[in-house]
Amino acid sequence: MTRLIHTYSFPTPGAGPYALTPGPDGNIWCTLVHAGHIARLTADGRIDEFPLVSPGCGPTLITTGPDGALWFTRNRDHRIGRITPDGEARSYPVPGSGPGPYGITAGPDGAVWFTTLHSATITRLTPSGELTEHALPDGSFPSFATTADTALWCTLNQGNALARTTVTGETTLHPLPTLGAAPVGLAAAPDGTLWFAEIAAGSIGHLTPAGITEYPLPDPQCRPHAVTVAPDGSCWYTAWATGRIGRVTPDGTVTEFPLPTPACEPHGLAFAPDGTLYVAQESGEVTRWDVSP
Repeated sequence: MTRLIHTYSFPTPGAGPYALTPGPDGNIWCTLVHAGHIARLTADGRIDEFPLVSPGCGPTLITTGPDGALWFTRNRDHRIGRITPDGEARSYPVPGSGPGPYGITAGPDGAVWFTTLHSATITRLTPSGELTEHALPDGSFPSFATTADTALWCTLNQGNALARTTVTGETTLHPLPTLGAAPVGLAAAPDGTLWFAEIAAGSIGHLTPAGITEYPLPDPQCRPHAVTVAPDGSCWYTAWATGRIGRVTPDGTVTEFPLPTPACEPHGLAFAPDGTLYVAQESGEVTRWDVSP
């Protein structure tokens, strides 16, 4: 069963909902990439927006940090942001000339880790603001990040690989079978395997101890963007170009569902503690779904 429960429309016109994460307070938190805000969405339908100091900072991906705050990348002004559940925000500059911070995840070591698209690094940031950069292959465009098996993982969008980096900075690459697949979204499953989106190939990938398996989606041009893992271990994804969401089971069965507006540009998605699925649509709304099996 997949049914629409609620649609959240934001007070700020053209806000650009982009990425979502469950917060430490039981609510869903969202980046508003065009407005320069962070938003909190409650299960009863309330929206609270928190404007950042720089409206043009481009808040992009977001995660709950090990310190109980929300951490997010500010892609346009090259900073990492932190906001507490009560709305107190601060930020940290990222070194380099236009590094483009993008992916972010809570690490296994009490720090947050983030990728930089343009300077090709994965960087450790402590709650006190100490930064440690680790180089990735030049021009690889490291994108989404997650934590699995006590290490940091990211997709190399132009390197056509997944990268695994230890907390001490040692990196191993896992090349993808399909050339030019351009991986983006990445999420870890409870069993330690990894799911990822291949935006140029129109496929969803699954990395297990046996290797990488790619599952072609019904429309090769659908541009899958972000992924998340359901409590039952299945992978859900957004199909940016076709205005759909989809589900891939561990055995490779693919099912897709249309969103209410075909041209809604779905990006991020996340499961709430109650098992409902939230989907961010850059056109201006977040929808909440019952996706019970």
